[in-house]
Amino acid sequence: MTSFDTITFEVAEHVATITLNRPEALNAINTQMQLELKTAWDEVHFNDDIHAVLLTAAGDRAFCVGADRSDMGEVSARRSTRVDDPSKAHLRGGVVPGAPGAESTLELNVCPKSMGAWKPVITAVNGIACGGAFYMLGESDIIIAAEHATFFDPHVTFGMVAGYESVHMLQRMPLGEVLRMQLMGSRERLSAGRAHQIGLVSEVVPADRLHEAAWHVASTIAGYAPGAVQGTLRAIWAARELPKSVALQLSPQFIGMASLDDWAAGQRTFESGKRAEWRLR
Repeated sequence: MTSFDTITFEVAEHVATITLNRPEALNAINTQMQLELKTAWDEVHFNDDIHAVLLTAAGDRAFCVGADRSDMGEVSARRSTRVDDPSKAHLRGGVVPGAPGAESTLELNVCPKSMGAWKPVITAVNGIACGGAFYMLGESDIIIAAEHATFFDPHVTFGMVAGYESVHMLQRMPLGEVLRMQLMGSRERLSAGRAHQIGLVSEVVPADRLHEAAWHVASTIAGYAPGAVQGTLRAIWAARELPKSVALQLSPQFIGMASLDDWAAGQRTFESGKRAEWRLR
């Protein structure tokens, strides 16, 4: 397994635990972390022993505060291309005036599904999640938050456009909530409780139970037949992003991701009369 400096990567019981590991920088994403996350998502994608992912972060102050601005100047100098007319941005690299050149690279490298890692991602948010953290939250499947977690987007506060973040959040939150969060910038934060009310997170737990709650979900999902889980995941995301008629046309392909052996094993389990123990949420 590759050795990392800014994240940790462990696999146990078919669950890959990826931990953002720059607590001294509030787990801000620098260039090195971008590259390491890209490698981690590649491993998730191609390693058949991995059935699910638990994404978390070190420390209790922040899950992630987005791009590391102390690293951004150097990256922008290397990669950005400025244009005078924003409507012609696509002709010269797609970077409009004032936008860091690393933004599109960051969005691609840190997002699991953009990297082809179509396995369930359960994200545990402990503390602040803001700015570029929404790249990862936007492509997570289930988000669980500690009671003291908060969410906000500081882009407009610092004269920047919340572009990718707004697109991701509009897929998870009501329009009015996205508008308020993105346009209020650093002057207002969304509590874990409010995030739960509007559907951004599925569960709020005390901080000392965060890992336990996330592990319960991740390990449960990882115990099911991978093809059945991944086909279901694809169907749900297709239904969210495509017209209903198109998603229905694609459904046979998703159903075909479950193997006949797994289907037969499931049938035997059903006929045995054994039923799973469940908990009420």
